[in-house]
Amino acid sequence: MSQLLFPNVILPPRDQHSHKGTFGRALLVGGSVGMPGSISLSGRACLKGGAGLVTLAVPDAIINTVATFEPAYMTWPLPTDRSGHIPFHAKSKLSEKIDQADCVAIGPGLGQSRGLLLLIEELVSQFPRPMVIDADGLNLVAQSEALSQSFRAPRVLTPHLGEFRRLVGKPHLTMEEASRTAIEFADKRQCVLVLKGSETLVTDGKNQWKNTTGNPGLATGGSGDVLTGLITAMLAQQLSAYDAAVLAVFLHGLAADIAVQVTSQPGLTASDLLEFLDDALIEYTEARDAKSE
Repeated sequence: MSQLLFPNVILPPRDQHSHKGTFGRALLVGGSVGMPGSISLSGRACLKGGAGLVTLAVPDAIINTVATFEPAYMTWPLPTDRSGHIPFHAKSKLSEKIDQADCVAIGPGLGQSRGLLLLIEELVSQFPRPMVIDADGLNLVAQSEALSQSFRAPRVLTPHLGEFRRLVGKPHLTMEEASRTAIEFADKRQCVLVLKGSETLVTDGKNQWKNTTGNPGLATGGSGDVLTGLITAMLAQQLSAYDAAVLAVFLHGLAADIAVQVTSQPGLTASDLLEFLDDALIEYTEARDAKSE
């Protein structure tokens, strides 16, 4: 690990007199009937990444299940439609929390419906502060004419190759082609694009970071949800969208590298990954401190 390229990103120091509000209020929107785990993993990762206050806004039909995964985050019930998803009219209930949030993540476990398409169009276009868009949030953005132009506030999009193909409407892109297209996409849409893969690319259209951490153990369900929560935590601590994405991607992969020294790559789960984020943060902080001496 001594050969790793550490990003030149520094988390703001924690003042002795800080309180939980100092490190940001993060709101994560997602989940659906049958899919409570994704948003829960994101919420737990957001806490592990250092966000001060974390709230999960989920359908009321699954809120008790989501709450049992982690006592340290808060939950906010939204209506559930007949298909088990969040309906469009949930926006009035959601607005009670979203106005208080320093950053928002949307997508893990969300599912897709006409109501969700309308809801995400409104949230993505209207929320004035940083937002992470992942999973079905990306698939809904890909379907939206209203969201086909430049974003007007900081947005971090985190697609894997299949989701990126849908975003750009090119179903046969190779990973090499996608990497080039990602830079153009980020520049045109004025966003940060995290193209997930064996060497995850982070770009804002002008700057690029190709990540050096991670291993095939990350090729498992839920690892992307952990990354979403981690990026959200960095945004809550007031890093820029680009720096937040770079640091989160690096730490996410580093946690996986540390984890497989204890467990196996095939046996690594997203829940395991959470347990090694502390070690990754410690190693990163020590490396940054040593470099500054």
